[in-house]
Amino acid sequence: MKLKLYNTLIRKKELLKPIKKGKIGLYTCGITAYWYPHIGNLRTYIFNDILKRVLEYNDYKVRHVMNITDVGHLTSDADTGEDKLEKGAKREKKTVWQVAELYTKHFQKDLKNLNIIDPSVWIKATDTIKEQIDLIKKLEKKGFTYVLRDGVYFDTSKVKNYGKLWGNKKPIELKAGARVKITEGKKNITDFALWKFTPKGTSRAMEWKSPWGVGFPGWHTECVVMGIKKLGIPFDIHTGGIDHIQIHHTNEIAQTEAAFDKPLANTWMHGEFLIEKDGKMSKSKGDILILDTLVEKGFNPLSYRYLSLTAHYRSKLTFSWKSLQAAQNALEKLYQKTIALKTENSSGTSSTDYKHQFLELINDDLDMPKAIALMWRMIDNKQLSNKEKYKLLLDFDKIFGLGLDKIKKEKIPKNILELTKQREQYRKNKEWEKADKARKGIKEMGYEIEDTQDGQKITKL
Repeated sequence: MKLKLYNTLIRKKELLKPIKKGKIGLYTCGITAYWYPHIGNLRTYIFNDILKRVLEYNDYKVRHVMNITDVGHLTSDADTGEDKLEKGAKREKKTVWQVAELYTKHFQKDLKNLNIIDPSVWIKATDTIKEQIDLIKKLEKKGFTYVLRDGVYFDTSKVKNYGKLWGNKKPIELKAGARVKITEGKKNITDFALWKFTPKGTSRAMEWKSPWGVGFPGWHTECVVMGIKKLGIPFDIHTGGIDHIQIHHTNEIAQTEAAFDKPLANTWMHGEFLIEKDGKMSKSKGDILILDTLVEKGFNPLSYRYLSLTAHYRSKLTFSWKSLQAAQNALEKLYQKTIALKTENSSGTSSTDYKHQFLELINDDLDMPKAIALMWRMIDNKQLSNKEKYKLLLDFDKIFGLGLDKIKKEKIPKNILELTKQREQYRKNKEWEKADKARKGIKEMGYEIEDTQDGQKITKL
């Protein structure tokens, strides 16, 4: 079955056509390791994980590269302000290297807790400084650069289709100075730094020698080099958050096509924002929610993954504690259903139709909300045997990533078993009031009794 994905570059869904048969090169923009990733950031990595799982479900061999930005990402998109790593080091009273390591490890822990599969390759910006300098030399030789007092800049006016990723249909306002405060001498408002100089009279923990002066690379240059180094040019798919479209990914495309006369990636995919009632979640507000906070409040991290599955990756997802609790309730119910289907025999038929429907949905631009709805309809189908339902659940979970294959029947506490046995004796003696009292006591301890033809069934509330 053909796989259709929405390509931001052409603003529509298209059939995936891999560069090499049976193989996919996938690049994901990773974090800037200066602070904790918030749950809005993590939604993007859940989307990336779903994409990779769908590709592998379709028998593609995926080489997945994710970068860690550990230098060069400034606090302003206008190439001004501090390097975020330097700022983080001052805040933490640590070295920039220690800060990068601290937040990289925390990010990797979050990925593990969300059952996100590790990339095939991790790569850090600081490991590719030589290659970044070589790219800037190439752009300089081809006439796409100019030098100002604070750095080497890319001249976007020399790129014919600058802005094509975000669907610009009008001539771009290129002349600087009208709309935002920008670096003095910048030719065009959209020009960006390829290499920033260390200011005179200061020193940085992260700085390198270059043909233009001591300094550090620009954020947009880093991702180009890291992607090409590990995947070649072009590669199949580049992903990131929707906020990367207008600046970061647009500038990756511009310098790649200027330097190599080739596209960086054939397909560009972007995940939408997580929305709070007051707007999108942003680190600049200083009031972010991190995964650790959800755990501290008693939520299973996979409840947040389940919540993310209920909205399409290209749709905004509104977060509230109420919606997260509903997701956790649904996940707990799914775990209980999984255990029951695994342990209880039932008569019924098998079916390949559900698997076919599931493949259609996930191959239609990763339609997780409809796939989740299909899963619940399958569970409720009384004509299917429990064995077949369990088999289908594990198959679907190759995409959902909710860890259903690891769910085990919980051991019922001894006091609950004893009270249940006592209740059964009350029922045999027709002491209904005592039996009801025992049932209420069991419920107060977090368990429920269901009277079936096969005896009393105990489940955790």
